[in-house]
Amino acid sequence: MSDKKNYGMETLLTHAGNHPEANHGIVNPPVYHASTVLYPTIEAMERAQKDRLTGVFYGRYGTPTTFALEEAVAAIEGGGRALALPSGLAAIGATLLSLLKAGDHLLMVDSAYGPARGLCDKTLARFGIQVTYYDPVIGAGIAELIQPNTRLVYMESPGSLTFEVQDVPAIVAAAHAKGALAVMDNTWATPLLFKALGHGVDIVIYAATKYFVGHSDAMLGVVVVRDPDLYRTVKLAAHGMGYCAGPDDCYLGLRGLRTLGVRLARHGETGLALARWLQGRPEVARVLHPGLPEHPGHALWWRDFAGASGLFSFVLKPCPPAAVAAMVEGMRLFGMGASWGGYESLLLPVKPATMRTATTWEPGGPTLRLHAGLEAVADLIADLEDSFRRLAAAT
Repeated sequence: MSDKKNYGMETLLTHAGNHPEANHGIVNPPVYHASTVLYPTIEAMERAQKDRLTGVFYGRYGTPTTFALEEAVAAIEGGGRALALPSGLAAIGATLLSLLKAGDHLLMVDSAYGPARGLCDKTLARFGIQVTYYDPVIGAGIAELIQPNTRLVYMESPGSLTFEVQDVPAIVAAAHAKGALAVMDNTWATPLLFKALGHGVDIVIYAATKYFVGHSDAMLGVVVVRDPDLYRTVKLAAHGMGYCAGPDDCYLGLRGLRTLGVRLARHGETGLALARWLQGRPEVARVLHPGLPEHPGHALWWRDFAGASGLFSFVLKPCPPAAVAAMVEGMRLFGMGASWGGYESLLLPVKPATMRTATTWEPGGPTLRLHAGLEAVADLIADLEDSFRRLAAAT
């Protein structure tokens, strides 16, 4: 794949990171379980230690399985260097902790993934790092919040609970004009639907647990860094803190990438079909899906994104908690659980208002987040129809 830039996305997803010639002709890179790596001479060991960011040295720094995944992700991202980590939160933590120090300032989007907020409020605060949360739809106005000590501006678009779409190019331009780095959680879109590096983002974060793996059976995170020196900083710090993605999980992530294109297309198609169907339900106050023309961020989504994944939320008209419980607890196909991006559909009550500080979230009724899996649309609609009957009976 030396000429990978000339290949289409479908081809990259199929072949990037595979090296049959180095693995006895085996199509998929095997799983290397390793901690200790042996060397025949002191010179060879010292050379490997010097090159530990690019080669096999010790299990914590990665194995050929790890490197295959990282190579594939960098290829579909369209540039940069990728670093595999044990979870999405580990990817966030490694990025923030490697680049921020006492006295630095971080601008964090107010709609961020809940555990990312927890990391800011509980860990970064103890290290003397100042965090300011900002309105996700602030756009170029974020320039007014950037301080002389602002090191990073962190984005997540759309937000994975309330689905505000950020003006990423405008925020990146403002950050760079003030000497700050732009970081983005791009898990919702993946590199297939949004090219973060192409929009000027310096560091891209993925909870690869979700769409990359795609089968709800592995924990994995990936960081993609544009600048080689910055990549070195993040990787050395991450491994220095003991972060290490397991080879089995890296293998599952690499295997998941092979079908990401066809899966994501199906997730997106089903998600939009369900969103439109929910718009017609009398029990629903509004649907929070960027692909709908009625969504406040639709114009930005249309401008910047190549499509939608299967995750969105909807707001019910006011009803008692017992009615919401009756609705979701009797689902046959929709599961109720954390995470998303797997092959199965999920329906989860969420409370974004409890996690907002820079903005308020007043939806006017209970909010539910839906992940559209790979089931037949008609069967999912039938399951939702039954849920609304239970909701009505309990109201």
